[in-house]
Amino acid sequence: MERLKTYFLLTALTLLFIFVGGALAGQTGMVIAFVAAAGMNFYAYYYSDQQVLKHYHAHPVDRRTAPGLYRIVEGLTRRAGLPMPALYILPDEQPNAFATGRDYHHAAVAVTEGLLNLLSEEEVEAVVAHELSHIKHYDMLIGTVAATIAGAISMLANFGMFFGGNNDDDRPNFIVTLALMFLAPMAAGIIQMTVSRRREFMADEGSARMTGHPEWLQSALSKLDHYAQGTLIPEAEPQTAHMFIINPFTGTDISLRQLFSTHPTTEQRIEHLERLKQER
Repeated sequence: MERLKTYFLLTALTLLFIFVGGALAGQTGMVIAFVAAAGMNFYAYYYSDQQVLKHYHAHPVDRRTAPGLYRIVEGLTRRAGLPMPALYILPDEQPNAFATGRDYHHAAVAVTEGLLNLLSEEEVEAVVAHELSHIKHYDMLIGTVAATIAGAISMLANFGMFFGGNNDDDRPNFIVTLALMFLAPMAAGIIQMTVSRRREFMADEGSARMTGHPEWLQSALSKLDHYAQGTLIPEAEPQTAHMFIINPFTGTDISLRQLFSTHPTTEQRIEHLERLKQER
């Protein structure tokens, strides 16, 4: 069911991209958008995970090189009924983590050195369970493609004034083009924010149920948010910020302008976990 939901959402995003192309440049724009969407989806599906890991200088670890982390992940995957993902460590001071990969058998969990140095073993387990919940629900693929298409829609809208058909009938109406230049990026951003925020809550809930201890993730989130205020991942990019358990731009102005809404506030997430504790 989760895979079906994933493919449905990806299809909807692709159709939105094609619709914007058609609205801006008629049939020509639809063809260009279709070809571009097909290429982006193919690349995002097969190669985005390795590109992200390479971008953040992640190095692989195993049972021998990171026995504590490996043991935690191995126990959680057994409990969740998931294959063992590839494990990576990012050489960054900011405590953070993310998951990537297209499916259960091509998944990876990456944590920063700062996270391993800061959190207790129980808190690391809660964070890893959060990332495994993303894997279980195919959130990594949805987030990657949503971000890719959202960015492409913005770019398409910005260039809408400069392309069209070869005749006046196929060329977009100026008012329609002007409206789409503002509304299309906004719609794409709302889609990306909605997908990211809702799935962060779902992954938090998945972590609480996987570990049986919502308070572990509450404590971890509080620490991660506090320490993120004073540190920065140098390679962090707006396009990949939604992947992290805590917004890597928390301590900068850019978080307020562009990225704040890709994550619920830490207070909202802790409150949500508190309600789960009361349901037990």
